[in-house]
Amino acid sequence: QVQLVESGGGLVQAGGSLRLSCTTSGRTFSGYTMGWFRQAPGKERDFVAGISWIGGNRYYADSVKGRFTISRDNAKNTVYLQMSSLKPEDTAVYYCAADSTGWRISFHSYEYDYWGQGTQVTVSS
Repeated sequence: QVQLVESGGGLVQAGGSLRLSCTTSGRTFSGYTMGWFRQAPGKERDFVAGISWIGGNRYYADSVKGRFTISRDNAKNTVYLQMSSLKPEDTAVYYCAADSTGWRISFHSYEYDYWGQGTQVTVSS
């Protein structure tokens, strides 16, 4: 069982930056693809970014490309989402997720096996 805990959310002004962290407990996330999703009120949970275990490939949603960076520190069992040039439309609950396949970066939330509880990011205009 992999348990994921997100942190780093908060309130920031438009144009500002935040770094989200997701730490695993219970077991190492070795071998897992890690992803970040977000869900705004009344909307579906959308893919934001992912990083594979095999090859360390990264993929981003078009809406965040060039502004967000996903990275992982395998020694610390932690994945990060550095968010810059934040916009009010980035406001959402951000979720960390783990996919046991390790090689793919899926856009689909149903293909992820484990989820964190979420952390709120609010960007004011």
